[in-house]
Amino acid sequence: MPRDIPVGNGNLLVAFDRNYLLRDLCFPCVGKENHTNGHPFRLGFWVDGSFSWVSEEWEIQQHYLEDTLVTAVTLENVKLGIRVMASDCVDFHENIYLKRMTVENLTDQPQDVRVFFNHDFHLSGTEIGDTAVYRPDAKGILHYKDDRYFLINIHAKGETGVREYAMGVKEQGLMQGTWMDAEDGVLDGNPIAQGSVDSVAGVRLLIEPGAKETFFYWICAGVTWEEVRLLNQIVTGKTPEVLFKRTADYWKLWVNKEGLNYNLIPEKIARLYRQSLLIIRTQTDNRGGILAANDSDNMQFNRDTYSYVWTRDGALIAMALDAAGYFGLTRDFFNFCSRVITPEGYFRHKYTPTGAVGSSWHPWIHSGQEQMPIQEDETALVIWALWHHFSIYKDIEFIKPLYKRLVKNGADFMLRYRNPITKLPLPSYDLWEERRGVLTFTACSVYAGLLAAANFAHAFGETDIGRGYETAAAEIKDALIRHLYLKKKKRFSRMINFNKDESQEVDDTIDASLYSLFAFCVFPPDDERVSETMRQVHENLWCKTAIGGLARYEGDSYHKIDDRLPGNPWIICTLWMAQFYIAKADSAENLEKALEIMLWVADRALPSGILAEQIHPHTGEPISVSPLTWSHATFVFVVQKYINKYIKLNVCPECGHPKYSKYENIT
Repeated sequence: MPRDIPVGNGNLLVAFDRNYLLRDLCFPCVGKENHTNGHPFRLGFWVDGSFSWVSEEWEIQQHYLEDTLVTAVTLENVKLGIRVMASDCVDFHENIYLKRMTVENLTDQPQDVRVFFNHDFHLSGTEIGDTAVYRPDAKGILHYKDDRYFLINIHAKGETGVREYAMGVKEQGLMQGTWMDAEDGVLDGNPIAQGSVDSVAGVRLLIEPGAKETFFYWICAGVTWEEVRLLNQIVTGKTPEVLFKRTADYWKLWVNKEGLNYNLIPEKIARLYRQSLLIIRTQTDNRGGILAANDSDNMQFNRDTYSYVWTRDGALIAMALDAAGYFGLTRDFFNFCSRVITPEGYFRHKYTPTGAVGSSWHPWIHSGQEQMPIQEDETALVIWALWHHFSIYKDIEFIKPLYKRLVKNGADFMLRYRNPITKLPLPSYDLWEERRGVLTFTACSVYAGLLAAANFAHAFGETDIGRGYETAAAEIKDALIRHLYLKKKKRFSRMINFNKDESQEVDDTIDASLYSLFAFCVFPPDDERVSETMRQVHENLWCKTAIGGLARYEGDSYHKIDDRLPGNPWIICTLWMAQFYIAKADSAENLEKALEIMLWVADRALPSGILAEQIHPHTGEPISVSPLTWSHATFVFVVQKYINKYIKLNVCPECGHPKYSKYENIT
């Protein structure tokens, strides 16, 4: 189930599913320590003797207030005769999650409305050893274990404090949870529970016909009781309304800081561009890790999550952020990479946001032979992205400490990790993490990484080292043509493996990742070999359904819906095709195909602007994790590429200057 509306501040992440149930709560790192473990925090309403938990039976609309990470949610239940307008945010500075809720009586009779919030914490990812307790000194509910504290409070009818509550046991025998105590509209007031526990807080509202009542609810997150107590005082001192306003104002300032000229693109694309930047921010930890996704429903698929830092994904996301002007986030990411790169000069499969090595399915031995369990593109693309960063911002003082530890260390590894005969990179796992060999995508990324390292070496006065990197890159490019280009099929293959007897195994599967041939600047986009490869990619991977979109590769079985199709359409792969059309366009008219794809992506976003990893080929519904940070970043990057090319191609015939400016108020 997708996460329709995540909100966060880089320390505290809160995400809701399509039924407006809080399903993920990460603290103190984005993506690490999900204190719900995917269990829903139920929201229920008792109205004059009738009760309903918010679910698919309700009419639910979930959006964001424009240009913010403040939600705008509408819930309506005809049977209960109420409409609820809710907003959620995580304070941009303090680790406080806030909810503002307005309940409207839709009937012509006064109504007794009781709202119930269930808290199904699994602190630090497990229900063992938790405590839920009512603290009268704060007039709130506290969940705690070790150094994780969550204080819950309410402000209603001019008073602060949880007036109705219950703590109890869950997931033990037949005990489903204390949430069931709410269904009769009255909580039993039990003040403490220990072990596997949950809690419920209640609010009573007497609402006249056609009238509305507003109240506030919040959760303070900290590592000590004193910390959450002080955060609670901040809420009551400043008032929740002030915290909502300052957070909305902050995100409006943040997302509009560059003053991009949105007149150059349709409003639908501009709106998704800004929302994508905000959503990327929710998935970015303040310590530098850029998380692939935070959607705990994926645990049902393989008992693991996407809440890791893949340095390949991170590098490409960083390039999008740099192109959009958010260099502060990318500097943190590159510093993160510098901390976690191995002494040998390569990156592991993936990392937690704290920099620890993440789980992996890449073995160190196969068929009795030792192997490197890596995806070499993850090393190469970080260095390439770092050069992209430096070429924009020229921040020499920032780059200096990274040059030896990250750039030279990684480049020297790529230099060594090559077949001495073919000059191609040695085998590693592909970007889809499914197969091992010598891949076109990996070879292109290593080419780009080595040239980036060469640029750095020349800039730092190490000319001989730079020339060595350039020579290796040129050798890889020649080897790509020699070994991975299929002359008869007039396109590049996906992968090749070299056997001990010098025979070759060629994997000629058409794969969307072949976009790397032009995207990583190995060949120009109008090179006949590249153009024909991309033509065949589109012809063979475009899903011929009413939905459309580009699949990853022929025969992709991951979450596959229809065996008649090459696979499900992926947002990133579809956008890669737009990137190709932009790169190849030699007139403004030739940008139309790219614009059509960008509009296609905008149409596939949820109403809140969330983009999934995959799309159902027949219904357009999101599949797999959602939001996928890479999807949003690729959209941002393609919009930037489109605007740059549009300006370049629209030149005054008389003076030769561009007709349009990239930024507002510039003539």
